[in-house]
Amino acid sequence: MDEPAFEAFYRKTAGGIWSYIYRMTGDPAMADDLLQKTFFRFIRSNPGITDPDHLRRYVYKTATNLVFDHFRETKRERTRAIEWMPAEARPDRGDLRHDMARVFSDLKPQERALLWLAHVEGNSHEEIAEAIGVKSKSIKVMLFRARKRLGELLTKKGLAPEVTR
Repeated sequence: MDEPAFEAFYRKTAGGIWSYIYRMTGDPAMADDLLQKTFFRFIRSNPGITDPDHLRRYVYKTATNLVFDHFRETKRERTRAIEWMPAEARPDRGDLRHDMARVFSDLKPQERALLWLAHVEGNSHEEIAEAIGVKSKSIKVMLFRARKRLGELLTKKGLAPEVTR
């Protein structure tokens, strides 16, 4: 990939990948570092891929692997409260956003990745499987379990919608 093509690809994908890494780690400095490592590995590997969607999935897979490596290396506690943004920068319903950030931080890293890739990035099961390194047939069950766990956490923290019958 030549420099102008890489620059265009980076401008198009870096923001989304940073957000993905940030939601996985909850640490903006770590997201910066892992984003840099992701694209360093991308350049170093010089993939012979020309399809832009395939390149994007390749970079997400690299980022996912780096995040999982980070969690394995540091063995961080998942219960750490995460400040997603300063209170003055929060839009309306900032308290709910903050509560949701805490709930999301209680999920396992793989659950976060699954939910983010499926519902924020809108990836197919095959794309998610490629990004996190599992078989595509496993994704449906894994997503079901991640959604169920998220629902349980929301209910436990009193954030689930009330069901009226």
